[in-house]
Amino acid sequence: MSDRRIIITGMGALTALGVGVPALARGLREGRVAIRAPLQPALAGLPAAAELDGFMLADALKTFPEGAGPLLEKARRLAQRAPRSIECATFSALEAWLDAGLHTAPVPAERVGLIVAGSNLSLRLQHDTAKKFAAGPEFIDPRYAMRFLDTDHVGVLSEVLGIRGEGFTVGGASASGNVALLKAWQLLQLGEVDACVVVGPLADLSPMELRALHHLGALSPGGGREADQVCRPFDAGRDGFVLGQGTACVVLEREDSALRRGAPMHAELAGASLVLSASHSAAPDVAGEAAAMRNALARAGVAPEAVDYVNAHATASTAGDDAEVQALREVFGGHLGRVWLNATKGLLGHCLFSAGVVECIATVLQLRGGFLHRNANLREPLARDCRFCGDAATAQSIGVALSNSFGFGGINTSVVIRGS
Repeated sequence: MSDRRIIITGMGALTALGVGVPALARGLREGRVAIRAPLQPALAGLPAAAELDGFMLADALKTFPEGAGPLLEKARRLAQRAPRSIECATFSALEAWLDAGLHTAPVPAERVGLIVAGSNLSLRLQHDTAKKFAAGPEFIDPRYAMRFLDTDHVGVLSEVLGIRGEGFTVGGASASGNVALLKAWQLLQLGEVDACVVVGPLADLSPMELRALHHLGALSPGGGREADQVCRPFDAGRDGFVLGQGTACVVLEREDSALRRGAPMHAELAGASLVLSASHSAAPDVAGEAAAMRNALARAGVAPEAVDYVNAHATASTAGDDAEVQALREVFGGHLGRVWLNATKGLLGHCLFSAGVVECIATVLQLRGGFLHRNANLREPLARDCRFCGDAATAQSIGVALSNSFGFGGINTSVVIRGS
């Protein structure tokens, strides 16, 4: 594999902090917690969630420039009647595509790839369809034959954007976003494509999955707290994750292609790694997490001492946050006290399949903006040897950052992001 520089040239995001990357940037800088008591009936029973409330694709498309007209018309035609996950993913993919300038300075369609993160992407649709089927099989929408396939995301997005290169979905549980970034990075390093669109879609869970996560002990029971105080990454009072709804997209591109097009150069995706723990369980693995970070740094040619900041996986689970801190100790040793740590999930909840892509963008925004967002609800840190960000945004120059994502089934990932 070559050592081409891989650049992030486009970004798109739809999160509980608002519609679009600028809304995400503002929310991070303000340290606004988007977690509240749920409004959606499907989330009834949860003590808190970070919801996408009231998003309408038709309204969101009006915010894009007029020069994107043909793309927007295809998006209206293909996505407005699609499942919610595809509708939301279409917005973030369009935002990233336009941000990268691919509508005015295109890359040949056959040299653009598309990777969608996650698996079982339409669970709420399947749950609702099962109820309709039980009531009357003859009334099942024939389009469901396409909709239940995860690759429907690939098909719709490739048609909207006119992509004709390689395309597929990748599953890695909560690490799916980082797995997709890694696979795109590898495709670009191998020269299979010149640009690759990486989409982290909405995890549109049904009541069944939410109940199972509750029974597993993964979701916070709330503890009688106000909703915006439930999610507590790295805090001694943490008791589980809070669901976040969000979708995000980045365009990764070979540096020579980006330079030729005059594309924005937001940051470099300098390295990435995936390490398995040889385990099917939900338990975290310190050795696997540490190995993923070390491998990503080695592939980027970055020494641990050169890292300024880690966007931690930090879901606010009791065992998970402890394990990540121990893995950070193993990787950074005596340098750990000089590495800033924060947890985006404290503001946005855990976006599951899209978390890695959302947090990649959050890392880039902080790197480019010269700030670090606050750690929400961190009152009693679980460790005294770590440099946790405080309760307000901090002005800070960042050169090199790590972003971690770990998934059930022993899937450990880390990506290295640095200034371009």
